[in-house]
Amino acid sequence: MTQSLPTMGLPITVDPCGDTITIGVSVEIPPPWAEQLQGARERFGDPLARAIPTHLTLLPPTSLPLPALADVLLHLDGVARELTGFELVLAGTDTFRPVSPVVFVRVQEGGSACDRLQRAVRTGPLERDLTFPFHPHVTVAHHLDDDALDRAGKELADFAAGFDVDAFVLYEHGADAVWRPRRRFRFGSS
Repeated sequence: MTQSLPTMGLPITVDPCGDTITIGVSVEIPPPWAEQLQGARERFGDPLARAIPTHLTLLPPTSLPLPALADVLLHLDGVARELTGFELVLAGTDTFRPVSPVVFVRVQEGGSACDRLQRAVRTGPLERDLTFPFHPHVTVAHHLDDDALDRAGKELADFAAGFDVDAFVLYEHGADAVWRPRRRFRFGSS
């Protein structure tokens, strides 16, 4: 079921009961690096490679009552107005193993700006505790066997990218388990 919020024009998919949605907020990794990392994630055998756009998570999956979305959009507009863009440099790989079966591309520069941004996002209507402390990263392999995780770490060890971050994105988790960008929030604007 798709429904538009008044004055927001944001298409959303609601659950069968029609009262909640699941969102996430992330820094979008731009082309050509997004495609490179998504292709690598597919090669490593990650079944979620095409369901999850290449990103750096600011707010993990969060279920909301549908009426709260309007306040969330206003909140994120305010965050975007108050903060400024920054440079993000990605370089090399690391892992969260043995705590979590994840291999990721490291944030070499821009980590403190990502931390400020995620802290601002996780206030007001999006205030929530995190399961793990915030550690900015871009996942490239998740829930795979050790051989695939090792291969991901080695194949992307020399990966490097640098770009300006001028916005962050609200994603919606669809009924088909695909994450889709729904609204971009540019810094310094509403």
